[in-house]
This record gives sequence, structure tokens and C-alpha cells, in this order.
Amino acid sequence: MTNSLRHILLTARKWGGAAVISAIAASSQALAQNAPSMEQPNEWGAGISVDQPDPADQSSTNTTIIKRSAPAPAEASNDENDALDNVAQVRFVAMLTADGQYIDKGVTWRIFEDPGDWQVSPKLIETHRTARPSLQLKPGKYIVNAAFGRANLTRNLTFKGGDTATERFIINAGGLRVQARVADKNATENTVSFDIYEGERNQLGERNLVMSGATPNVIIRLNAGIYHIISTYGDSNAVIATDVTVEAGKLTEATLSHAAAKVTLGLVTRPGGEAQPATQWTIATPEGEVIKRSVGALPTHILAPGTYKVTANHAGRIFEQQFQVEDGQMARIEVLMQ
Repeated sequence: MTNSLRHILLTARKWGGAAVISAIAASSQALAQNAPSMEQPNEWGAGISVDQPDPADQSSTNTTIIKRSAPAPAEASNDENDALDNVAQVRFVAMLTADGQYIDKGVTWRIFEDPGDWQVSPKLIETHRTARPSLQLKPGKYIVNAAFGRANLTRNLTFKGGDTATERFIINAGGLRVQARVADKNATENTVSFDIYEGERNQLGERNLVMSGATPNVIIRLNAGIYHIISTYGDSNAVIATDVTVEAGKLTEATLSHAAAKVTLGLVTRPGGEAQPATQWTIATPEGEVIKRSVGALPTHILAPGTYKVTANHAGRIFEQQFQVEDGQMARIEVLMQ
């Protein structure tokens, strides 16, 4: 466990059990980001079985405990029985929604020992990527996290020796696929990116980042809820934001339409002349807010429609010019050296 993760968990435990669960969920996301990337499914239903769960799995508390019957003397030795009496046999099952859809792949289980002391960080003891792992655990208290993509659920659980338990984790996950359009065409993958935030703001008035740099047409698995999406087209200020609602068991598709112009800058001695190399450029609003800096003879940038002031610095000489661009325009802005 990393030092930053240990600090998160220690801080959370100071504020009580609910904060510990939130911190474990956050740590699950941190561990997932450090794990090798896995190919995203092309369909929301990938890895999900719609078969109904076994009747023995169904419980209003999401826990089914079956007392182990004593075997006949010929079936097991006393030592074997004693060993089974000292552990809990637990099967973990993840479900997409409360109606009982199994998740058959793509689930990561993380099991922590609950030390019962806020000054002690919960210890990660097992990680499993089997959809329905069956484990033998010592009697005690645990914190268990089930992660399905960016969706996850964390629960506090207590097990007794000799019991057989099935723990159902209803993750309430949905899928989100985002696309951007520019000039009535889909934006290509290398020109647009999305940052996804939680819909609600925290005590500081900020939204918690869920995912940064998401690409278009990729299904992202999230907990059901409201999310705030910021779409950035190009490398500067062509930005648009919207809120979307992800529903459990459903795929939500969001399309954001950008207004933007493509601008190429050039410092020339005469109109249509050769652009001067090694020129330092600054694009700003008329009020002086810097939008973009770059270096080169012919830098190209994507800008939101509007009026701008460009400054060119070449060999210690400063040249300025104001220009305006409209949605869908492809413009070459020439700054004259005069």
C-alpha cells in the first residue's frame, strides 16, 4: 500500500465508518489506475449475465449464511472438521442492479482487514479478479470493495468460524459513452478529450474528478448518478460542459457539440510571404487573459469563436495584431513585421 493511500485511509478513519468506506472506494480507484489497462468492451452488456441468481443467494440484507452440517464420521477427520470450524467459507457475487443480474467478468475484489482502530490503516490482504471468488477467511471484521470499471461498492462485513456465507454486492452500475461533434461531424479521437466529475460539489465547492482524459466512443462503467462532463476540443479554449444522468443497468450516450475555428499563425515581412522561424506566440483575449502560448513558424491551434489579440516575439522584436474567428472557420492569421 502506497504512503498516499495509507494517509487517505488513516484520515478517513478519524471521521468514522462512513468515511472509511469512502476512503476504501477512493483507494480502489487509485489501485485501479495503477493496474495494467484493460481493453474496454464495445457493448455495455459485455461481461454481464442476465440469468437470475440462485434462490440461496437472495436476501434482503444481501447476505446469506448457511450453517455447515456436521459430516458423517467417515466423510472427514476431526482435524479437517476443526479446520473448517475455524474459518468462514465466503462466496462473493457482484450484481449490476437489484433485479439480480450477475456480472461475469471485469470485477476486481479487494479485501481489507478492519483493525477497529482509526489510527491503524486497514490492511489489504487479498485481491481477486475472478467474478465470483469463493474464499476461506478467518473469523473477524473486514472491509470489502467490489470494483467494476469506475463503479464500485464497499461494505463492512463480519464473519464467524464455521459459517458458509454468500455476499451479494449490488453495484448499481451503468455505462456512459460520450461523443463530440464539430461542424456536424464526429470529432476524431486525437482531437477531443473528456474530464468526468461527480455531479455534486464537496464542502469546498469543488467537484471530485472521476476520470480524466477519457476518449470518445469508449464505454465507461460508473455508479448510477449525476455526472458533470467537460469536453475539450483541440489544445486551447474550445471547451463545453454538460451534466448527464447514468442509470443502473443502462447505457447513457451523450453528444456534445463544439463551436470552434482552426487558426494558423505566421509572422511575415509581406502579405503571403514566408513565415519567420523561431517565433514565440501568445494568444490572449482583448482583456489580456492568455489563452495559448507556442513557438514556431506556423503553429496551428483550435480556438472558440471570438476576438483575440496575438503577440509575436521574434529576435527580441514584438509585433501585435487583433483578429476574429467564427465557428467552422479555417483561417491563416498573418502578422506583418512593421
